[in-house]
Amino acid sequence: MENKVEKREQWTRKREYILAAAGNVVGLGNVWRFPYLCYKNGGGAFLVPYCLFALLCGVPLYLMETAIGQYTQEGAMTCWSKLCPLAQGAGYSYIVIQLYSRVYTIILAWALLYLIYCFRDPLPWATCNNPWNTDRCVDLSSLNSTQTHRGNQSVNWTSGNLTKSSVSEFWERGVLSMSGGIEELGGVQWEVLLCLLAVWVVCYFCIWKGVRSTGKVVYFTAVFPYVMLAILLVRGLTFPGAWQGVVYYLYPDPSRLVDLQVWMEACAQVLFSYGVATGTHITMSSYNKVTNNCYRDSVWLCVLNCCTSLVSGFVVFSCLGFMAEKQGIPIEKVVTSGSGLAFIAFPQAVAMMPLPQLWAACFFIMLILLGLDSVFAGLETLTSSMIDMFPGQMRRPWRREILLVVFSSFIFLLQITLTTQGGVYQFELIDYYGANGICLLFVSLVQCVAVGWAFGFLHWLLSEFPASENKRRLCVPKLGQQPGLGHSLLLFGHNTHLCCQQVLLHRGLFQTTSVGAVASC
Repeated sequence: MENKVEKREQWTRKREYILAAAGNVVGLGNVWRFPYLCYKNGGGAFLVPYCLFALLCGVPLYLMETAIGQYTQEGAMTCWSKLCPLAQGAGYSYIVIQLYSRVYTIILAWALLYLIYCFRDPLPWATCNNPWNTDRCVDLSSLNSTQTHRGNQSVNWTSGNLTKSSVSEFWERGVLSMSGGIEELGGVQWEVLLCLLAVWVVCYFCIWKGVRSTGKVVYFTAVFPYVMLAILLVRGLTFPGAWQGVVYYLYPDPSRLVDLQVWMEACAQVLFSYGVATGTHITMSSYNKVTNNCYRDSVWLCVLNCCTSLVSGFVVFSCLGFMAEKQGIPIEKVVTSGSGLAFIAFPQAVAMMPLPQLWAACFFIMLILLGLDSVFAGLETLTSSMIDMFPGQMRRPWRREILLVVFSSFIFLLQITLTTQGGVYQFELIDYYGANGICLLFVSLVQCVAVGWAFGFLHWLLSEFPASENKRRLCVPKLGQQPGLGHSLLLFGHNTHLCCQQVLLHRGLFQTTSVGAVASC
């Protein structure tokens, strides 16, 4: 008996889509990237360009992508064949960006390894009695006393060239076993490799049945990080020195507003944190009913993203302020970004707290869950794109599960090099030159141009869907029927195009002709 072609899936409940979209839009960038950028680029003054770009770029692009997926009922690849066939290259760019973005899965492997070590007493990164430690190691109890005296000479243990903190040695030697450089690949770190395999196995079984299984998993993976974030916020603000960190986080430096680099980093952070130009929003919304109020959903999800970034800043900098108070050093000495924040600064902070195992476990569980939702959305984008391109062959029993195994295994094999001793250098290289702000900016600009040229066709497309009393006011209404919303969307689309174009132009002026420029190509 011939297998029947299955119908395209839809979300079982509206709240499942909201939770999945919230988990996708709120990720690692909100916790470890935004607070540092805010501090680095003028504190509270950075919020001016950030909010401006969020209003003129982030929200309109998010709404546009959500509307495209919902009203075409197609994935990231095939939606453009209905909207603007000339822009189908944007669909292929989503696939490339998703393949680059999967490099962040290695962060979940590192976080899982840290979580396993959290159940040891004492924490292994708090002492120098481990096999990976060297004679230069200084444990956290010594760091609390920041200065010792050798005769008449004062030695700063936190910044001396002859010493290294136990936290740094655990990260560089215990977890990564870093080689001398990117040219030295070294051997595979088997603990990291097994953790990476565990992450991919969990991801596979969470989404292998499509939105039916994803919709159930996100009840935990999307909600629990906020519980952890709230606990860490309340606990962090009660530590001595916490408000010193908050002041450093939000202290405004208006002079930075004239620096063009601040504006470019704000734009890149908006695109990165909102997850636009990656195809995930198109994919997730394509499983909605065509009459869903995507306008309201998009606005609330964008507000949630901004609020999460701000709250994460309070959590991070209250802990950094506590570290500065505990060690008696200026807070700028402990402020760092990226992997340094997640795997050095924060573990060092929780090791100084009462019940360090508990707070370390809370932090790394939150980090893992934040990353898992992004992996879910990315894998769903890759899988649904292939299924929508070949529905007759792929929408049959067990075809999706097999395709997902192929994608997951392929990406896992590619990531084995990231688990080597030189893997962290590859990670930093891909993070900087891969799916970075300039790539997202360029794809966003292409989207704006494509939708602008296809604006009349969108009107025709909406008229082909089943009649609904809400249809006209939900997305891209015809001019004259609801002039207020229609004009506002036109204005948003025009300003979004101009913002992306100007930032792309100015970013190009700062691009040098060095090796970095060649790598970015």
